[in-house]
Amino acid sequence: MTQNQNELLDVLKTRFEENMHRHEGIEWVDVQSRLEAAPDKLRSLQAMEDTEGKPDVVGKDPETGEYLFYDCSPESPKGRRSICYDREALEKRKKNKPENSAMDLAAEMGIEMLTEEEYRHLQELEQVDKKTSSWVQTPERIRKLGGALFCDRRYDTVFLYHNGADSYYAARGFRGSLRV
Repeated sequence: MTQNQNELLDVLKTRFEENMHRHEGIEWVDVQSRLEAAPDKLRSLQAMEDTEGKPDVVGKDPETGEYLFYDCSPESPKGRRSICYDREALEKRKKNKPENSAMDLAAEMGIEMLTEEEYRHLQELEQVDKKTSSWVQTPERIRKLGGALFCDRRYDTVFLYHNGADSYYAARGFRGSLRV
């Protein structure tokens, strides 16, 4: 393990211990063992951390035994905002192109963008995106028509909305998930 990896494990352990409501019944020693055996996953978690996603364990897949990490930052991660939905949307923009797209950035980081179901699960654990919004995976039938989906929490309710996939806003980013 490198010093950076050990520092990341310390950050993740502290966050894990301070937020037990997100992962009842899961022991840190088991999570750490999985992480130490998967340096590529540590790189992805570091990228989530570097973009201010505050990744934490939110469950365990009963079929595969994988631990599920989601971005648990109070607002959409700062280092992943002002981006459109995907590469196609980015290429179609003629003026004022954003620097990147959510799908491309997720792929670069080695993570998946949250689905609507995963986003709603996160909102059950923690109230997030009260001032920001987050792109979520969009069904192909909607994407083919030029749209994309995003979610947020307003009025103590989680909302699912649509927008043109090429749109981007300073307060919209995306939340990721990682299986370890």
